[in-house]
Amino acid sequence: MKIAQKTIKFLTIAAIALFTATSFASGTDKKHDKQNDGGRVNTKEKVDAYIKHHVKDSHDFSLYSYTGDDGERHHKGFPLPVILWTSEGLVTFMSSEFHHNDDGHVIVEKKGLKFVKVHSKILELDEGAASVSFDETHHPINAHKVLDFSITKSVVGVLLIGLLMFLGFVRLAKQYKTKQIPTGFARVLEPLVLYVRDEIARPNIGNKHYRRFTGYLLTVFFFIWASNLLGLMPFGFNITGQIAITAALAIFTLVIYSFSGNKGYWMHMLWMPGVPVLIRPVLAIIELAGALLIKPFSLLVRLFANITAGHIVVMSLIAIMFTLKETMGVAGATFLSVVLSFLIILIEILVAFLQAYIFTMLSALFIGMAVEEHEEAH
Repeated sequence: MKIAQKTIKFLTIAAIALFTATSFASGTDKKHDKQNDGGRVNTKEKVDAYIKHHVKDSHDFSLYSYTGDDGERHHKGFPLPVILWTSEGLVTFMSSEFHHNDDGHVIVEKKGLKFVKVHSKILELDEGAASVSFDETHHPINAHKVLDFSITKSVVGVLLIGLLMFLGFVRLAKQYKTKQIPTGFARVLEPLVLYVRDEIARPNIGNKHYRRFTGYLLTVFFFIWASNLLGLMPFGFNITGQIAITAALAIFTLVIYSFSGNKGYWMHMLWMPGVPVLIRPVLAIIELAGALLIKPFSLLVRLFANITAGHIVVMSLIAIMFTLKETMGVAGATFLSVVLSFLIILIEILVAFLQAYIFTMLSALFIGMAVEEHEEAH
């Protein structure tokens, strides 16, 4: 049984690596259709562009692409809703109206307004403009930003993970309520729940207060872990690789430990006892900067940087089969690419758990520092 389980895990990871390589070769942008090779990602320049595109969010969901007999690039996937707040109010349409174009040439007209998509961002053309114009640095000069509330690929991932977490924990809670032994997937969740409670929340926050914050710590841990694992699947999700997501998680932690801080916490921060009076204002500035800026910044950057770097490394190793095929041969480059990407994906599975653990541990530590009972200095 153990051998069979290991074989299934090995085949699953290998399939992920090979499927990702296939997706890499297929490309994602219609602007490559103008190339003679049908838009395949098979040069260093195209590889660099693809990797940059891969780690960004997207307004549509691309499953795969292929080049037809006519030499045209065909994309398979489904569009997502585009929701914009403009000078004329709310404007909605489906992302398919941009036709997978990311270079600003496709113009969508709605409510008398014209919209273009430049570098994965939707802009509103200035009144009277028939096309988008660029300066020397390829920045648009006759288009401006709009408030974008679109349902992007990362938003879909967040909703999917939220739904899965809701269903899983509701089932586990019902089994606890009826005093049943957890069964099914709930048996996988139970030891992790106990680990977060007994090894992260209780030691760092203390027996008196840990119950108040265990729910938040569990949510953060499982959300980050599931997001990191989903990012390893060949569907283009990169949720925790978006700095907006990691910043939101860091702000949640900041708000919780700031509003939960007791009198002793703020007294030690703003007017630290036991030190000379002249030094206390300087220490107050340093402590406030650490609590309100440095701590949340370290949380968001650590998670964002590690996940983004992992995606870039995996995609770069997969690209070996295209960039080194002339020097090593197709078979040699492909073999080296698959082996190295497979090993890195194994490491990334560990990193997925490790980053969730680190973020949750630091959040518990910051909360524990805020609610700790401080002894008065004599």
